[in-house]
Amino acid sequence: MALHLGRLSAGSCWQAARGGRGALCGRGALCAWPGRCSAGRVCRPPGSAGTEQCRGLGHGRTAGGASRLGTGLTTALAGLAGVAGLAAAAFGHVRRAEMVPKSSGARSSSSGNPEEEDELARRCSCFMALPVTDLRELRGRPSDMKTKMELLILETQAQVCQALAQVDGGARFSVDRWERKEGGGGISCVLQDGHVFEKAGVSVSVVHGNLSEEAAKQMRSRGKILKTKDGKLPFSAMGVSSVIHPKNPHAPTIHFNYRYFEVEEADGNKLWWFGGGCDLTPTYLNQEDAVHFHRTLKEACDQHGPDLYPKFKKWCDDYFFIVHRGERRGIGGIFFDDLDSPSKEEVFRFVQSCAQAVVPSYIPLVQKHCDDSFTPQEKLWQQLRRGRYVEFNLVYDRGTKFGLFTPGSRIESILMSLPLTARWEYMHSPPENSKEAEILEVLRHPRDWVH
Repeated sequence: MALHLGRLSAGSCWQAARGGRGALCGRGALCAWPGRCSAGRVCRPPGSAGTEQCRGLGHGRTAGGASRLGTGLTTALAGLAGVAGLAAAAFGHVRRAEMVPKSSGARSSSSGNPEEEDELARRCSCFMALPVTDLRELRGRPSDMKTKMELLILETQAQVCQALAQVDGGARFSVDRWERKEGGGGISCVLQDGHVFEKAGVSVSVVHGNLSEEAAKQMRSRGKILKTKDGKLPFSAMGVSSVIHPKNPHAPTIHFNYRYFEVEEADGNKLWWFGGGCDLTPTYLNQEDAVHFHRTLKEACDQHGPDLYPKFKKWCDDYFFIVHRGERRGIGGIFFDDLDSPSKEEVFRFVQSCAQAVVPSYIPLVQKHCDDSFTPQEKLWQQLRRGRYVEFNLVYDRGTKFGLFTPGSRIESILMSLPLTARWEYMHSPPENSKEAEILEVLRHPRDWVH
C-alpha cells in the first residue's frame, strides 16, 4: 500500500521548525529543531531511550573542535530530536492510510508495563509508518538488539525524510509498505521529481529467514565461518539505506546505510555484526563542502574513539572504488562492516551516533547549492558522473549483491539507489585544468579533508 505525503511542510509545527528553505544559522550550520511533536511530546534522537551518554567502542569521549562550516556536531545533534517529531506533525495534516492490520498489536495492550507501552506508542507516532515487526513482539523484547535497531532505523528514516521535505518545499513522498513472503518486510519512502531533488529514497528493511547459498558464500568470502544444518542458515537482517540525487549539479549526492545482522549456526550459536557508512558524491569539487561533511562524520566517530574516523575513512575510499575506471565513486566519508566488538551495546551506540550525523552533514550543503545557477555543460557532466554511480552500484556494491541474492527481495527497493537519469558517452574526457578534470583528480587520489 502506498501513502502519498503531499506538502509535508504544511503543518504549523513544521512551519515553526523550518523557517523557510534557507533555515541555516549564521555560520552555515543547521539551526536547532524544536524537540516536540504536535502533541507536545519530546521525540528523542534515533535509538535513544533517554539522555544516556555514549561510552563508545572501548574508548572514552574525546574532545573535538567545532566544524569550520558549522557550530559543531554536538549543537546540531541536540536539535535533531525535533526532526523525528515532525513526522507526527506532518501526519496530522494528511489523510493517513491504515498501514497494518488492526490485529498487529498497534492498538492492543499486553501484560507489560503500561508506561513502556505508551513510550513505544509515542516513538512509533513519529515514524513514517508503523514498525515492520508486530508491536506486541517489540514490547515483549524491549532490550533485544533487534528491537533497538528496528526503532533506530525507523527514526532515522523519519528524520531524513522530514529534513528532505523541508528543503524541497513541494515534495511528495510515497510511503510504500511491503512484505516479504519468506519473512519480514520493509518501508520505502521515495520522492521523485521534486523541486530540489530529482530522486530521493530512504528505505527500511527488516527481514528474516534462511540465507541463500549465494549470500552465505558472499559472507564466507569475507572470512566468516558459517556452520549450516541441512544446508540452512537462519538469519535476521535489518537496516536503513538511502541515496539522494539533487537536480542541481552543484548540490552533491549522498548515500548512507546502517545495518545489523544475526545468523544462527547449526549448534545454536548466534553470530552478529553491524555495518554501514555514509559517503558524498559531488559533481563538482567544493572544498568547504568536503571539509564540512568529513568533519561532521569525524566528530560523530570521535565520540567513540580517535582511531575510528581514520580507519573507516580509508575503508570508505578503498570500498567505493570503481576498479575498471581507476577512480572512486565520490569523495568518501566512512564505511565499515562486520563490526562485532567490543560489545553489542557499544557498537550500537556508535552506529546511533553515525545515523544522527546524516542530517547535519548533508542538509546544509543542499540548502547552500540548490538554487545555484548552472549551465547545460554542467548538467551534462552531472549525467556522466551519475553513469559512474550506476556502474559501481550494479557491479561492485556488496549490499546490492546481497539483496539480489536473497530470496524474496524487493527489487524496487534494492535498485532505489539508481538515479532517474544518467548518461554514458563514448571516450568522454574533460579538458585539462577544467572544473571537471579537478574532481577527477580527487576521485583518483583521495585527500585528507580534516587535517
